[in-house]
Amino acid sequence: MLPKKTTSLCPVCRKVIEAEIYEKDGKVMIKKSCPEHGFFEDVYWSDAEMFLRAEKYWPKEQTVKNPKYPVVDGCPFDCGLCDAHKTPTLLANIDITNRCNLRCPICFANANASGYVYEISYKQAVAMMRLLMENDPKPYAIQFSGGEPTIHPDFLKMVKEARRLGFVQVQVATNGIKLAEDATFAQKMLDAGMHTVYLQFDGIDERVYRIARGRDLFEVKKKAIEACRNTKPVPLSTVLVPTIVNGVNDDQVGKIFWFAVENMDVVRGINFQPVSFAGRIEDEEREKQRFTIPDLADRMEKATDGVISKKDWYPVPCVLPLFELAMALDNRPRAEFTIHPHCGAATYVFVRGKEIIPITQFIDVEGFLEEAKEIAEEVKGSKFAKIKGMAKAMRLLKYIDDKSMPEGMKIKEVIKEILGKRDKSSLSKFHWQSLYIGAMHFQDLYNYDIQRVMRCGIHYVTPDGRIIPFCAYNTGATYREEVEKRFSVPLEEWRKKHGES
Repeated sequence: MLPKKTTSLCPVCRKVIEAEIYEKDGKVMIKKSCPEHGFFEDVYWSDAEMFLRAEKYWPKEQTVKNPKYPVVDGCPFDCGLCDAHKTPTLLANIDITNRCNLRCPICFANANASGYVYEISYKQAVAMMRLLMENDPKPYAIQFSGGEPTIHPDFLKMVKEARRLGFVQVQVATNGIKLAEDATFAQKMLDAGMHTVYLQFDGIDERVYRIARGRDLFEVKKKAIEACRNTKPVPLSTVLVPTIVNGVNDDQVGKIFWFAVENMDVVRGINFQPVSFAGRIEDEEREKQRFTIPDLADRMEKATDGVISKKDWYPVPCVLPLFELAMALDNRPRAEFTIHPHCGAATYVFVRGKEIIPITQFIDVEGFLEEAKEIAEEVKGSKFAKIKGMAKAMRLLKYIDDKSMPEGMKIKEVIKEILGKRDKSSLSKFHWQSLYIGAMHFQDLYNYDIQRVMRCGIHYVTPDGRIIPFCAYNTGATYREEVEKRFSVPLEEWRKKHGES
């Protein structure tokens, strides 16, 4: 319900201050006052109705059983993970270099801008990955990031080791340049164990790339996608990752969607990232460029003539009942998606020709999830949970209407297999028939909500053995600056040793 209290940070001094989240003119706002630096107000979610619908999916807490740091100074200043964190690591980021083969005007973290080179060794990377796998519960996925991770000399060795260590999902966040320039590199990544390429993709108009990245890049993106398409025995799964800034490339949302539809044989999803502002920015400029998850849903609704509506989007923790059911059936603990309901939202669409079919058109999503939770409660702890649970789980099929699907698409059979096997191969069959559309809105100091940080499931692992939530590492505290400076060398020193590369 609104209004409600939370805690935030002052955008200037970063001290913890009280904040209020409230409705104003149909939007959800956050306001706060610092005794030293004054009043701040910003948009939290641009649609109050959509915000309140997401509120219904507040999840339970799940802490890691072996947190490494005690709470002393309070969130976000005790990360490691600390005793107070309420979501385990779901996706771990490992920054392996801050070197990059682009010089984007909007980037502040690359080596050329920062004046130092941060690049971990293969030995450090393996130690960091082992640390992650000591978590209880273990993370599902690891993402190599940077800078541009593909230019690290040991990148492929690191991918191979991540797969050997047992990460269910291994992915890379890349600008695609190396994939485009080296026709063999995508195959090398797949052979090393890479599952998914998270491709920076800000639109299909070169104007956008010239503004955000400093050069024309759309043809490069297409070549990178083609390289992923041509890998054997299967295409290297690709997810488009657009950073959306209002007034810069919000007009690209629909174009990106239709581009993904045209390339569904290799593009498995789009993960939109509404802009997060780094450093100080004037109120007028911030208000003009602010873009939130409901804004994305609005642009998507317009781009598809209302076929994909705002009501088709669900907050990420809505899937929690499915994890509870899987744990009840297998009697095996898993990391659960207990993240904050306003961190991200997503939907699935199925496409045949030019026909778009949102998942909500053939699955009663809310009924399906509610019954999944009931079944999990019924079989939890039962001596014959797997046998009883499987029979009960078949009740979920009544929420699926196959008749509304195009001929040849047997979604009910795929869901039945997922319920039965609960493994990655059966889940992949669902993904290969659908297109995932998601949004993850990382915070900046103006819309900062510490309750979101405490439920973050996307974490960084550092060379000194800490695991730090995304919005603490990049925004809330000075972790990134501290870690990179501690484990870096001055840019000129690097150049003397390695040349201008």
